[in-house]
Amino acid sequence: MESVSGAARVRRHEDVKSAARVLEVLELLGAEGARLSLADMAGTLSVPKSSLHAVLRTMESRRWVETDPSGTLYSLGLKALLTGTAYLESDDLAGIAGPVLDLLAEETGEAVHLGRLDHTDVVYLAKRESRHALRMYSAVGRRLPAHATALGKAILSQYGAAEVQRRLNWPLEALTPSTVTDPDELLAQLADAHKRGWAVDEGESSVDIRCVAVPLGTGHGGGDAISCSAPRSRMDDARLGEIAAHVTEAAHSLRTLLKRLGEH
Repeated sequence: MESVSGAARVRRHEDVKSAARVLEVLELLGAEGARLSLADMAGTLSVPKSSLHAVLRTMESRRWVETDPSGTLYSLGLKALLTGTAYLESDDLAGIAGPVLDLLAEETGEAVHLGRLDHTDVVYLAKRESRHALRMYSAVGRRLPAHATALGKAILSQYGAAEVQRRLNWPLEALTPSTVTDPDELLAQLADAHKRGWAVDEGESSVDIRCVAVPLGTGHGGGDAISCSAPRSRMDDARLGEIAAHVTEAAHSLRTLLKRLGEH
């Protein structure tokens, strides 16, 4: 009996390791956003190429990953897209935010985003494009460090200094020359954002792009926010204030819809 029990424990351990390896592959490919070779992934994950290849073959057969025509470079597969889409369809906030985001984009003429804090990053859950030809690059599912975005700073402004220190990775990464990486300066910005109700990104995630964001709450394990972004040439200080008012109104509408949803 003892040997059978020991064998069962070994099998369970191997099953857990295999499941963890699958998740590591998905997270790596999702974070990189590019095709990777077996050698690249094995090196990054510190696993033997032979065992990783077996995992990838299974994932490919189930359409979680796919390869390029040469069969040597891997990327996320169709099943990953379908699962991500199902997440958005089942999320209460993403489900009701559409009309509010549409109206905000129409009022401002600029790019509008819904974002959620995930550990140290903000993930875009929804986007509406600017009507202008000159636009910023963004996409649903894209991740950016929270400290370098208006969305992230809006969410972080709802937390105390100690909680902000705990949630971020220090030292902070600089995405542009304007990214705030000094802890005291960042905390001061968050305090200001908390007082006025909205946060600003001054070219900190994309050069020459200004962004205004308003928090929606601290649910979903981190928090949500909506934002409006535009090139600095279309968002001077006066326009910044106007857009902040529009985003604040949109955030109030979303909070009201969420409250009604919770009452049913």
